[in-house]
Formats: sequence, C-alpha cells, structure tokens
Amino acid sequence: MKAVVFPGNKVVEIREVEKPTPGYGEVLIQMKAAAICRSDMSLYYGNGQAVVGDKSVDKGYIYPGHEPAGQIVEVGQGVSSFKRGDRVAVYLALGCGQCEHCKSGYKMFCKKFKCIGFDEHGGDADYLCVPAENCMRIPDEMSYVSAAVSTDAVGTLYHAQKRLNVSARDTVVIYGLGPMGAAGVMIASALGAKVIAVDVIEERLEMARELGAVYTINSMNEDPVEQIKAITHELGATVAIDCSGNAKAENNAIDCVGPHGRVAFVGENRQLTINPSDQMIRKQIVLMGSWYFPIFEYDEISRFIVNHDLPVEKLVTHRFPLTEAAEAFKLFDERKTEKAVFVWE
Repeated sequence: MKAVVFPGNKVVEIREVEKPTPGYGEVLIQMKAAAICRSDMSLYYGNGQAVVGDKSVDKGYIYPGHEPAGQIVEVGQGVSSFKRGDRVAVYLALGCGQCEHCKSGYKMFCKKFKCIGFDEHGGDADYLCVPAENCMRIPDEMSYVSAAVSTDAVGTLYHAQKRLNVSARDTVVIYGLGPMGAAGVMIASALGAKVIAVDVIEERLEMARELGAVYTINSMNEDPVEQIKAITHELGATVAIDCSGNAKAENNAIDCVGPHGRVAFVGENRQLTINPSDQMIRKQIVLMGSWYFPIFEYDEISRFIVNHDLPVEKLVTHRFPLTEAAEAFKLFDERKTEKAVFVWE
C-alpha cells in the first residue's frame, strides 16, 4: 500500500509499505478521506520532530493524518461491535482504556495519551489499523469527506459551543475563520445565535457570510471590539470564541463580551498577557480552553450535522489523491487552500 512519510525539511515521500494486519481488538480500515490539519505542519517542516502537547519525539517514520474516515475491511479477534463494510470516522486519541479519563470518553487526557498521525500511524495511507474502540460510525447520509472534517474541525467547535451553552439568545463572535472558525460559524448559526465573524482575509469573511454570519469584520481595517460594541448597542457580545491562536485576537475576544460573557480559546497559543481585573474579574466573565471532544459525543455531533443539513463540505477547498501529497502539503503550507482532503475513489 502507499503511505505518506515526512523525512523532514518539507520533503514529502510516498512510500510503498506493507499493509497492516489487525490484532486483537483492532480493525483494518480502507481509507476513503483524510483531512489535512494545520497541526500536521509540525511534522512537515522539520527534522522528524513533532510536538504533541508537551511531548517531542522522533516521528520521522509515522504516517500523518489524524482526521481519517473510511470503510472497515477486516476485523481482528475480540471485535464484536463492528463488522466488515461498516463506515467509520476515527477518534484521534489513544489511551490506556482503564483510567477515569478513558472511561469518561476523554481519551486525550489519559496520562498514556498517544495521537493517531503523530505517535501512531495515521490516515494518510491506503489502509489504517486502529483499535475498534476508536471507530465512530458515520450516518448513511454523510459522505466520507464530511466525516473526515466532522472529527477535528466540526467536532471541536461543536463541543466548545455545547460547553458554552450557545443558543438563540446569544450573539456569538468567532475570531479566525480557518476551517475551525468557519465550522464554528455554521454551528452557532444552526443553534440560532446571531454570529459575528472576524478575520483579516476577505475570502474567509465571504465564506462566513455564506455559512450564516450576520456581520463580518475585517480586523485589518476596523477595530473589532469597537464594531462589536456598535452592533450590540454597547452591550457587548455574550459569547466569543478564538480559533486563531493570535494573542491580539484572544485579547479582543475577552474585551468584546459584556458582563457575564463567556469566552473560549480553541486556537493554540503558548503565551498571552491579559489584565485579569479589568478584562475578567470586573465583568465576571467565564474564560475556558476547549480541545477536541469526548468520543461518546460523536453520535450527537453527526446527528447535528445531518439534522441541520450543515454544509460541511463547503469547508473543503481542495481535494487530492494521495499520490499528490507533496503538492497538497505545499499548497496548504502556503495557505493557498483552506481545508484540504485526500480522497480515494
């Protein structure tokens, strides 16, 4: 079978490798779609080093791809919950299976957490072997491309907004309109909220309007906090979500909400300076971080997508066969694509 490998320094190789055989409790999935994510760039850029959380280990031989979907073609011994022919997406977090985090569905909090596509082989290959417990059934109405994108991008923003209790009573501001931010716009709109979308790229703002944003703000040309105050008659937004990881946008997210506002940081950032007294305490706002989703929530996420007819595939601007992986990652790195997905016929 063919698989993508990053030797380092933005080199992409398509290698012929042995097709895996599922062991006890595992299934073999024939890939149908696998999405590229910005976090894949940590592998693409360098010398075989990738940072996953606080870990930095040699990943030079790992097949990337932590947003895969496909069809089960073989099941190992001990698997009774899935069968050949089942259509599934794959949960990226591998855990010990025994700790309270694994049992609660939040495998990514396990002390033995490993990530598909970083610590173990991912979906940028013709076949993927994973524990059956990491498989998530996809509805018949959902395409494989939508299923791949539904995991990280849509699932993460759905979980964040669920924790924020977003509803039709809210004015929700989304900062950063890459695939996650755009997913956040469509979810908030489907929940009935009034959505304000903020970015510096006009094409992204146009897409946000198509996905349900009532107002869009180009923060290169306008002060988003002042504009949001004007839109809300000085009350401020009730919810803000930053998907950019940009320190200025994160501060703007805190500043644009009114008293009792709720704010979530989704975009990754290692350092931020805030004024807790003025920005948080004296407005009594809630600020939280939100990362991925618990595995049991995927059925709810997929039903939400289907029931609200979310145009998930609109997030995908480019599709590539695996043999064009070098071009796919190059264009993605140069930000000439939004969500890019490998597809298999």
